[in-house]
Amino acid sequence: MKTVRILLITFTLLTFVAPVFAQGNSSTAVVLTADGPIMPPMLEYIKRGIERAERVDAEVLIIELNTPGGAVDTTLEIISAMRASEVPVVVYVSPRNAIAGSAGAMITLAGHASAMAPETSIGAASPITSTGENLNSTADTKAKEIIKASIRPYVTPRGEEALTLAESMIDDAIAVTADEALEVNLIDFIADDTEDLLQALNGFTVQMPTGERTLKTEDIQTQAVNMSFIEALLLLLTDPNISFLLLAIGVQAILIEISTPGGWVAGFIGAVCLTLATYGLGVLPINWFGIIFLIIAFVLFILDIKAATHGALTTAGVASFIVGALVLFNSPGTPEFQRVSVPLVVGTGIFIGLLFFAVLVFALRALRNAIQTGSESLIGKTGTAKTSVKEAGQVQVESELWSASKLKDSESISKGDLIEVVEVRGLRLIVKKK
Repeated sequence: MKTVRILLITFTLLTFVAPVFAQGNSSTAVVLTADGPIMPPMLEYIKRGIERAERVDAEVLIIELNTPGGAVDTTLEIISAMRASEVPVVVYVSPRNAIAGSAGAMITLAGHASAMAPETSIGAASPITSTGENLNSTADTKAKEIIKASIRPYVTPRGEEALTLAESMIDDAIAVTADEALEVNLIDFIADDTEDLLQALNGFTVQMPTGERTLKTEDIQTQAVNMSFIEALLLLLTDPNISFLLLAIGVQAILIEISTPGGWVAGFIGAVCLTLATYGLGVLPINWFGIIFLIIAFVLFILDIKAATHGALTTAGVASFIVGALVLFNSPGTPEFQRVSVPLVVGTGIFIGLLFFAVLVFALRALRNAIQTGSESLIGKTGTAKTSVKEAGQVQVESELWSASKLKDSESISKGDLIEVVEVRGLRLIVKKK
């Protein structure tokens, strides 16, 4: 009996303790998917991924990168976070046909190890201004030298050819394929997918702040860390097309609220849209001069409702709106991925113009229609005299009994005669014989 009890206790301990040891001995690869422009939300996402990798004591952190580029200051912060990581960071340009353009090239080169999927490209890292324009000669030289200095410590160990190519990406905006990058040792591997990359990384040695570290990625478990809802939303707001639509909807809703006060739905929607658009405008490289044209456009829309031009100001407003949006987002030198769609701008401008034109048509129609309510609506109506009407009398108009006076110099009105309302004076009708 005692032997049976010992066996049961031993079995119970093994049941609960063995998984703990198994979990502690298993290695993990944390995988991030950085797909989109290098903007502040992407920085927060990568920082969170690094913290997760350090918390679970991961063997490696893989950043699957696909980006056309982004802000240089944000890129430098990402590089700083990567190099300070206690877990080796591997930047993997994927999937096929992905790019590590501009700022993405710098991030790739700064990884403890780097890889690319087949049919991907890297490069074109020349700096531009915060408004998307080319730098002048002095500023251009300074910016390029700073960027080259920031990546030189990571690329120099790869050899002279790799360093020359990396600097050419910055100086001359050169871009190369995965095969060309591997040929000069600018990257470490070409891998078909993440599993293929993990196999290639097994036994690979990386240089960490604490010294060399050999990766053990055989039979490793992967743990994906996706963007949070807020991170994804903020990154979406940096899309120029989304920011433009939010700006257009927000201003339109505010104008509706101003023109028909008393409600709250339009005002609330307008305030939310403008707030979200402001975030995107604060991050994107825009030309604020375009705002002037947008303001002029909406002023023209409102004026056309009250002016006698009947459509001319609305047409001018549409043109001003389109020009303003294009100046705001598509100034010369703005990177292609940060430009707003021209068909979207034109289509939105025409839609808003048609909307205001419809408002104008209804307003004019309302002005031309006869008054339907109130005492003024009685003018021209016919009725019956209930008494003779001279200086005073009573008439019935549309089932209502009114005090009435006869129009001067009109025919005399006797009880039962048909009358027509000529004028309304307070609570008295001025009538004439029909």
